[in-house]
Amino acid sequence: MADLVVKSNKLVQAIQSLSLSETRVIQLAIIDARETGKGLTTKEPLELHASRYAEAFGISQDAAYLALTDAEESLFKRQFTIINDDGTLTKSRWIQDVNYRKGEGRILVTLTRVVIEHVTRIDGFEQYFTSYHLKKTANLKSVYAVRLYELLMQWKSVGKTPVYEVNKFRNQLGVGVNEYTRMEAFKRRVLELAVEQINNFSDITVKYEQHKHGRSIIGFSFSFGLKNSTLRSEPVRDNTADIFKKMTDKQRHLFANKLSELPQMSKYSHGTESYQQFAIRIAEMLQDPEKFKELYPYLQKVGFQAA
Repeated sequence: MADLVVKSNKLVQAIQSLSLSETRVIQLAIIDARETGKGLTTKEPLELHASRYAEAFGISQDAAYLALTDAEESLFKRQFTIINDDGTLTKSRWIQDVNYRKGEGRILVTLTRVVIEHVTRIDGFEQYFTSYHLKKTANLKSVYAVRLYELLMQWKSVGKTPVYEVNKFRNQLGVGVNEYTRMEAFKRRVLELAVEQINNFSDITVKYEQHKHGRSIIGFSFSFGLKNSTLRSEPVRDNTADIFKKMTDKQRHLFANKLSELPQMSKYSHGTESYQQFAIRIAEMLQDPEKFKELYPYLQKVGFQAA
């Protein structure tokens, strides 16, 4: 399958600050490792040519040279953080080493061990991975649009996301602590720009909803669907209250156990509790209608279906 990018959701959710050109270099490295059959290794660098970059993203050869040069200068310095299943943090660089061959229009990059561990072929656990075709994001000119698209693709089976808390959402998009600190600026320069580009240049249409506590916006959620499809073309009716009433005690405990092992649930866990203790607490959370609504996308992800 050509130009398929498969990235661990943990990697997608990692706190990061890559530029658009750096993100594209990572994308091409993953794709080319898959297509050539060489795979990803810390022992052999991956070779990227400016002509390949230019063709993939519809830019000139000169612009591609500049993009690779910029990536070579900055990508080695970049770091990110992975949130592990036990709540601990692993910090890593993206690139172990990088070598730009001046005059040859190519760059040699070696990914780090942590990146390689979280970038893999689909192996039967697709629900934990984000997959998309490069061409679907190639025309996105904002790095925030690319990152938002990646976050949305984690929920492609249900077409809607849970609520992303504002500060965590900013980190996931790679927005700096001192960037767009006013909500008006964040929405105009980051969120609405990303949504507009996705709607104009990708294969999906997305809408966002803001969630407030009093007058303050505390988070955002998204609903989306494929273009030229009647599926979810109308606003999704919120029927979680009805589903909540139909969930049995047996189902609640069964799916609480499944949720306790879902990586995306790590933000709800207490660092010292076991999976069993976490599952008991999740079962209690599912007795609350508002918490049920919040956790419903995760329930669907682990196979819960309303009767």
